[in-house]
Amino acid sequence: MKISTKGRYGLTIMMELAAKFGEGPTSLKSIAEKNQLSEHYLEQLIAPLRNAGLVKSIRGAYGGYILSREPESITAGDIIRVLEGPISPVDFTEEDDPAKRDLWLRIRDSIAEVLDSTTLDNMIHYQEQSASDNYMFYI
Repeated sequence: MKISTKGRYGLTIMMELAAKFGEGPTSLKSIAEKNQLSEHYLEQLIAPLRNAGLVKSIRGAYGGYILSREPESITAGDIIRVLEGPISPVDFTEEDDPAKRDLWLRIRDSIAEVLDSTTLDNMIHYQEQSASDNYMFYI
């Protein structure tokens, strides 16, 4: 399974909205400019997210989009499924070999578990382990 630009840019939109949660609407233009993405493409991605109830649109001069729920309650899995469809590395329904079928099912379930356990809040507050956390040994 390869996540396309739809899924990747959709996550970008949602992370930007999560970062500004509670501050009012954010325009797609500002998200596009900040991340150097096509505003037109983001407009195509926001529609399914709105139809799925993940975002709300606010009209007007200072309009834009807001998350419909708290960032803690929206997972990466929610977003990827809306934009990419079901999570599956292969069409295992046609697999005759039980061992391979089990492998595909375990891969699918592992991917789903990671996506479903990662919230927007986790993503916007992610911190890489800094160099100061690593031990340095001198001889």
